[in-house]
Amino acid sequence: MASEEKRYRVVDFDGLPGQECTCGIARRALADVPEFPGTLHRTQITRDAKLHYHRRLTETYYVLDCEPGAKMQLDEDLLPVQPGFCVFIPPGVRHRAIGNQTVLIVCLPGFDPEDVVIVERA
Repeated sequence: MASEEKRYRVVDFDGLPGQECTCGIARRALADVPEFPGTLHRTQITRDAKLHYHRRLTETYYVLDCEPGAKMQLDEDLLPVQPGFCVFIPPGVRHRAIGNQTVLIVCLPGFDPEDVVIVERA
């Protein structure tokens, strides 16, 4: 009897390898699931992230945990964040996280490192 492939996927972020990114260390999931149009990342931000934007990707950050005083820079705005906050970031919006944070990021379409544009600070 052939084994039946499951139609669902369970992800243990702790079991995924961490990858350095502009924000810190990302653990990326679901890139290999054809039915999912994006990727899901749990990112540990332990330093000020690099200011960057995406040419075509949309990101939605959900703050899981952060230190007091943590912020997000969105274009010229600095916004305080706290656990439970959700930040929608369309293509072209310059952004970075400031302070220690753990965020869940939904990236649509799926993450592409070629789509990241680092903004040089003056």
